[in-house]
Amino acid sequence: MHRFKYGLALIDIDVDRLDEATAQSALFGVDKSNLFSFNRSDHGERKSKDLRLWADRHFEGAGIELNGGAVRLVTFPRHAFYKFAPISIWLGHDPQGNLAGVLYEVNNTFGETHTYVASTPNTSRNRHIGDKQFHVSPFFDISGKYQFTLRYDANQFSLIVATMHGDKQTHMASIKTKAQNATNGAFAKLAIRRPISSLGVTFAIHWQALRLLLKGAKYHSKPKQS
Repeated sequence: MHRFKYGLALIDIDVDRLDEATAQSALFGVDKSNLFSFNRSDHGERKSKDLRLWADRHFEGAGIELNGGAVRLVTFPRHAFYKFAPISIWLGHDPQGNLAGVLYEVNNTFGETHTYVASTPNTSRNRHIGDKQFHVSPFFDISGKYQFTLRYDANQFSLIVATMHGDKQTHMASIKTKAQNATNGAFAKLAIRRPISSLGVTFAIHWQALRLLLKGAKYHSKPKQS
């Protein structure tokens, strides 16, 4: 068994109100350099900057109609010059503010991305199970199923992603956060406490991979992305 735990910080941003987000703190910007920032080109098609159009297309393709409701994106912020987000979660709401659907945008360290889509009939706790379709770790092949367990409200966010082979859980990753306002003080404190927070995510992934190799874990070559 191999376990590890790291502190991290995420941002929760409304993709239709990015101009308001960039004006919220002097230490945060949208599509411009700052201590912390959010770049449209880090998400979606990477080429198109219309994130709302990309999200709506994915939701509608799965039969999830938002009818103009808000789309919020929970992701890792870009810190100075760097960002890597192993997973970003797009939360689609109906016009009444109820959570209607979710996009799990998954990235690997090879520069590839895949999006899993699910409806959310229960706004307090949602569990989604689907076939694994994307290569993430060289220590696991593309087989089995993912089980996503999502909790989200105005005060907290948590996500558990378990890899299942039959009734056996072979891997589990979790994120648990508590909301706070995106103020100058909050960003300054984050920079002091976690000076390489975004870069640290990538470093931690490779450090744990090295430890697994030294333990004798089996390595799987990366297949061509479907």
